[in-house]
Amino acid sequence: MPIHPIPVVETIHRVDCFVHKRSFRFSSPEEQVMLLLLQTLFYYVPPLLFSIFFLFKWLSTAKTKRNLPPSPPKLPIIGNLHQLGVFPHRSLRSLAQQYGPLILLHFGSKPVLFVSSADAAREIMKTHDLIFSNRPKSSILRRVFYDKDVAFTPYGEYWRQVKSICVLNLLSNRRVQSFHRVREEETALLIEKIKHAASSSPVDLSEMIVSLTNDVVCRVALGRKYSRISKSGRKFKDLLRDIGELMGEFNLGDYILWLAWLNQINGLNARVEKIAKELDEFLEGVIEDHIDSKKKESNGGGSGDQDKKQQDFVDVLLEIQRENTDGFLLQRDSIKALILDMFAAGTDTTFTALEWTMTELLKHPKAMNELQHEVRVIARGKLEITEDDVEKMQYLKAVIKESIRLHPPTPLLVPRESTQDVKVMGYDIAAGTQVFINAWAIARDPLLWKDAEDFRPERFLNKSIDFKGHDFKFIPFGAGRRGCPGIQFTTSVNELALANLVHKFDFALPDGATEEDFDITEAPGISVHKKYPLLVVATPCSLVSVLAT
Repeated sequence: MPIHPIPVVETIHRVDCFVHKRSFRFSSPEEQVMLLLLQTLFYYVPPLLFSIFFLFKWLSTAKTKRNLPPSPPKLPIIGNLHQLGVFPHRSLRSLAQQYGPLILLHFGSKPVLFVSSADAAREIMKTHDLIFSNRPKSSILRRVFYDKDVAFTPYGEYWRQVKSICVLNLLSNRRVQSFHRVREEETALLIEKIKHAASSSPVDLSEMIVSLTNDVVCRVALGRKYSRISKSGRKFKDLLRDIGELMGEFNLGDYILWLAWLNQINGLNARVEKIAKELDEFLEGVIEDHIDSKKKESNGGGSGDQDKKQQDFVDVLLEIQRENTDGFLLQRDSIKALILDMFAAGTDTTFTALEWTMTELLKHPKAMNELQHEVRVIARGKLEITEDDVEKMQYLKAVIKESIRLHPPTPLLVPRESTQDVKVMGYDIAAGTQVFINAWAIARDPLLWKDAEDFRPERFLNKSIDFKGHDFKFIPFGAGRRGCPGIQFTTSVNELALANLVHKFDFALPDGATEEDFDITEAPGISVHKKYPLLVVATPCSLVSVLAT
């Protein structure tokens, strides 16, 4: 039978009778149920609410007892996201000057620690290196890099295995030196390209440097140069640029999950899928080419030159997959991820460092003249500079260090994530906190560097400071377990290219511009390039003028 609503006044009256123990009668089962519910409401809900209130109060008090790093005021929902700015490394240095070298921000509800001092960086990358060796999850990077690469994959046994493969077979000093002929050949081609283009000056030196680094990495990793992507016809370096832009894209959905749908509106998801698909097709083609080539060689169809050719990185990876060494199965996606890692890191880092070095030399003619004098004296009478010559060029090495100090390729190092609660500089850092180290701010700290904003290569002469992660005031490539393993590869390309450039050419700015007019504006992104291409007037030097130096 239908249940009719009980008049409110009558119900209240009956409850009052019950509370004061006066006699009353139940007129229906429905009223009995209602009375029971009201009894529960009066007797049990208030104590429950008070318990919840005191629980939250206790948790709040416990939280305040933790010694958290300073934190700027945050906004509802987005937290401190609005304080990042277009150039986070600059915005965060300004915040550090106000709040200190350790700042706790919140991206949505996610705690994010920003580090801007050498001492704090040492604690994270040395003292507590293992705790901070994990990587935070990124939906974009997981899609593009198959969640199986070296740079962004979580810390663990898989990461140790694939890092070992990359270091031993491509990035070790022995392997880097074994590719010296590739670097010398591609550098010679760079010089010829500039000579040819100089007749219709100015020369786009940025474009030339990108081609150099791309071609070197292609040859050592893939066995040959790739100028265009098959099928699509796009330039390979354009695809690499798109990857770099994606890596620097801020994905709101990673921090505020319920806003992830915005990526469908702003087109981010579509871009990620398009680039990931294009990359996958290209990498599949590269792997199939190597498999077919190996089959031909096995059937006796390879030429003598091919039989003697040096193994490239893809050859090595396929061999490891076939042999299944130590029971470690290298899957197809892992091979593609590692190839992509070498390009994304090797090409962009090398290009960025060399572009900024030439930029600083053009802005500081005195340093350019001193470098040219050193190079031309050591290379006197030689048509080509070799890597043996470069080893004697101490000022050249100092110039590259100083340029990287002012312009680290990745100003905010690849983020880490804590795996357990830990204290850093006396502050309590919770497990699951993301950590960004502002290598750019540390390298410009006036407490660590005299005339920190000035380009002064001589500060590195006769000094043991290097960028290999031993000195925490100079960590452009990180340090510890997650430091970049490709430092030797990058510096070998840059040193040889820079020595040959200043040996073969005199450089000037176009249209009579002076160093004061030189625009060195940065472009936003995970790697900070020049916003505008590096256009120069390159005048070839005759052997006579070089000998007269």
